[in-house]
Amino acid sequence: MKAVLDTGVVVAGIFWRSEPYRCLVAFARREYSLTVTESVFAEYARVAWRLKQQEGLAVNPEPWLNYIRDRARFVLAAPLSKPVCRDPMDDPFLECALTGGAGILVSRDDDLLALEKPFGIEVLTPRQFLS
Repeated sequence: MKAVLDTGVVVAGIFWRSEPYRCLVAFARREYSLTVTESVFAEYARVAWRLKQQEGLAVNPEPWLNYIRDRARFVLAAPLSKPVCRDPMDDPFLECALTGGAGILVSRDDDLLALEKPFGIEVLTPRQFLS
């Protein structure tokens, strides 16, 4: 199974022991294949480091980011012909899923969840994904 995780899921998984963390652990256990693009990965890193600094969090995001860099399946995304999400900043996750053949996009973002099943891609919360 191929999946894309949005930035909120990855960053929450790095810093807190919650459902997003269990999504990362499932990836580490190779229960699914994580699909990313360079721009999606760059956003993971940018947001993780910014949150660490702003909140003074003790957790170092580097081990998870390195693991994702080494084990995720990187694809070159083809841009959508027109915006799909209410928030155009979310479209790169759909582009990644479409290009990489991922059938699932895991998100806690209401703008993505409202789409339900764009282009046949299931948009699931971490809880739905894990069940």
